[in-house]
Amino acid sequence: MIESVHFANRRRSEVKAAALAACLGLLAACASTGNVASPQPAEVAAAAPSEPSEPEPPAAPPPPPPPPVDLTGKWKLALGGGGACVMTLAVTSGAVEGSVAPAGGCPGNFFMSRKWTFEHDKLVIRDHKGEVLSELSFAGGRFEGKSGNGAAVTLAR
Repeated sequence: MIESVHFANRRRSEVKAAALAACLGLLAACASTGNVASPQPAEVAAAAPSEPSEPEPPAAPPPPPPPPVDLTGKWKLALGGGGACVMTLAVTSGAVEGSVAPAGGCPGNFFMSRKWTFEHDKLVIRDHKGEVLSELSFAGGRFEGKSGNGAAVTLAR
């Protein structure tokens, strides 16, 4: 019985080897006569199914325009009917944001001014919490606008 199992395993190996040799012989014969149509790389690329391309990310928005004047230095803030004070604005050249250092006695909530940004053609002054104190437009060499409670605000040199 052991001999018949050994003979059967040997026979299977011989059949597999013969089949493999026949396949290799056929491939070699076809390759030497040029009968095997092997696609060229360009054909393979053209025949490959096109994968859905990822959408291109949206273009970055253009940088905001800088303020119309250099904001660095001392400015006088006046609140309509409520006093005035000096504020020092700090900025790096061409930046669209910076810090505010109010001098003592600024009217309203402007004593809490800490930051300015220039966005959508307006100078926005914010407090220490980032809340808007005023949005000012540039006109006639100075900034004009309203405070959060509606009072007129000017910022001039």
